[in-house]
Amino acid sequence: MTNDAGKLTENDSTNLIYFFYTWRKPILTVGLFAAIISGIVSFVIPERFRSTVIMFPATTSSLSKALLTENPSAKQDVLLFGQEEEAEQMLQILNSDEIRDKVCRKFRLMQHYKIDTTDRYKRTRLFEEFQNNITFRRTEFMSVKVEVLDINPDTAAHIANCIAQLLDTTTTRMQRERASKAYRIVEKEYLTKVHDVRAISDSMNHLNEKGMYDYESQSEVTSEQYAIAISRGDERAMKSLQEKLEIISRYGSAYLAVRDNLTLQTKQLNMLKTKFEEAKVDAEQEIPHKFIVNNAFPAEKKSYPVRWIIVTGSTLSAMLISIICIIILDSINRFRKQRR
Repeated sequence: MTNDAGKLTENDSTNLIYFFYTWRKPILTVGLFAAIISGIVSFVIPERFRSTVIMFPATTSSLSKALLTENPSAKQDVLLFGQEEEAEQMLQILNSDEIRDKVCRKFRLMQHYKIDTTDRYKRTRLFEEFQNNITFRRTEFMSVKVEVLDINPDTAAHIANCIAQLLDTTTTRMQRERASKAYRIVEKEYLTKVHDVRAISDSMNHLNEKGMYDYESQSEVTSEQYAIAISRGDERAMKSLQEKLEIISRYGSAYLAVRDNLTLQTKQLNMLKTKFEEAKVDAEQEIPHKFIVNNAFPAEKKSYPVRWIIVTGSTLSAMLISIICIIILDSINRFRKQRR
């Protein structure tokens, strides 16, 4: 049959239909064996179930700027969805070692994936299994999808929902480290300013006890009264007013300096108080960093393997390879005949 096929192919190499007809038995035999083997393999492959969480990133990460600031341009709407930048930041956090390690420890994935704990490269194998079974990607709608494959549908759902929760705790931890340091700095400055204002206020109270209340009005009124007393020749009033004028002369400049300094320091204290309250909110309060669209739930049907795809793909691939091999062998035979 090989010689006949070779002769026919040499005479008419374009007759593909006749070629396939001539070699139909070996091609179909290879395809049948491939289908049987791939079918057996597809049943040996463990079934896996997929659970998915879909979430949008939040555009607001600072609660104080969103709710407490008086500057309209600095306010952020806590209800706005994040855009591409926020989605990329979310993906970066989801791919962090912190989230991966926490998931591996909580669900004991080393044992769950049946990785030999004595293996020299056990962590590398664990991370490879993690990447193969847990994926994060951005959708065309700027949301982020978390997909988990596992042999247990409940475990897949729990891992997916746990990752969504860890996103918040990890983001909060990162921001709180910075916010706590900022809070301590502002708190120190605020308490120092409170002490300074209290000291200046004590100085002002001391001047008040000396008789200084309002330099401008006191000077004006006392001077007018003193002039009237002089015009009337009222020595008793002149003496009393002279004492008041001496107090104004002695403590007036100090009063003005203390008053102006108190005004300035009080203004700065109010500004620091606002910053202190905002920093305290950022350091102590928590808000979600995401909007959950779909929570994960245990899948009712397996997602992998899709046996008909495995069988069909393997069969067609095997038949294609057999055809290529037949063409190569046939070409070699014709070449040898030509050289003879």
